[in-house]
Amino acid sequence: MVLALLGGGIALSRALAFLDMPLSIKGEALVFELPAGSSFRAAAADLHSRGVLKWPRILILYARLTGEARQVHAGEYAVKAGTTPRQLLSLMTKGAVVQRRVTLIEGSTVAMAIDLVQQKDGIKATPGLTPAKLAAHFKLDNPDDNRMEGWLFPDTYNFPKGTSDLKLLTTAYRRMQEVLAEEWELRSQDLPYASPYEALIMASIVEKETGVPEERTRIAGVFVRRLQRKMRLQTDPTVIYGIGPGFDGNLRTRHLRDEANPYNTYRIPALPPTPIALPGREAIYAALHPAPGDSLYFVARGDGSHYFSKTLAEHTTAVKKYQIDQRRKQYRSAPR
Repeated sequence: MVLALLGGGIALSRALAFLDMPLSIKGEALVFELPAGSSFRAAAADLHSRGVLKWPRILILYARLTGEARQVHAGEYAVKAGTTPRQLLSLMTKGAVVQRRVTLIEGSTVAMAIDLVQQKDGIKATPGLTPAKLAAHFKLDNPDDNRMEGWLFPDTYNFPKGTSDLKLLTTAYRRMQEVLAEEWELRSQDLPYASPYEALIMASIVEKETGVPEERTRIAGVFVRRLQRKMRLQTDPTVIYGIGPGFDGNLRTRHLRDEANPYNTYRIPALPPTPIALPGREAIYAALHPAPGDSLYFVARGDGSHYFSKTLAEHTTAVKKYQIDQRRKQYRSAPR
């Protein structure tokens, strides 16, 4: 029966030996794709036409007899030199497709994350996808226009070719929910947050303010103490976020006095209405485990680190030393 199906002329022993002979692959690897809905026969025929698989009928027959022909997965495969037909079939039944990568960066916005994902080769992009439409997709009930902000966990995600942007972003959204819930359960006591969402807002501010990783909890400590004392946060990143795409890189006095900006923490006596960026786990941890102390101010030294002060007088002196006297322009913000 086997020889009949093979069309005769090929000894059974030779046919079986063929299954363990390396494919004719030039270079280190061959990349090929089995489209969704295509059969294993089509894949074998394609590889034969490309000179990779010498006797496709033998492999097709073997796949049928073992039942593996019905178990192959569509997708993109990278087949290394030295791979045999039998190993190729195993690769396809396991669905070991090529995994691509995209990294969502801490401190970026949801809009930036959407654009980054949609620009990745292999992603199936949704036309016109915006943060607002993504929020609607997840049925978020926060009425604010920026309700999607902060809800994507910054991390590296693997995906096969043909993955939709919504599927990948859904993974990042669920991951942020998981991380926030985990960290919230382990939070310190007596924090000024009414909900995990408020902690997420604080974490986003800490993420944007931190230049030196070791300072995250100290920065969080300053902001938490200010909230507890009913002081305004007075942090530039929130103001800049509220200004939006029109911000030209120069934060001016009129911006700090703008009462129409709901993110102007120089005017509002509380947290801004939403996160301002995607915070990583370390920033979330810092927001929920602020370092103890009595500092209420900090100013950038110009090297990424900050000088922390207990009093306004001490802070004013530090501002003069690190910003005015040195006449440096590129600083991260500091509460005043």
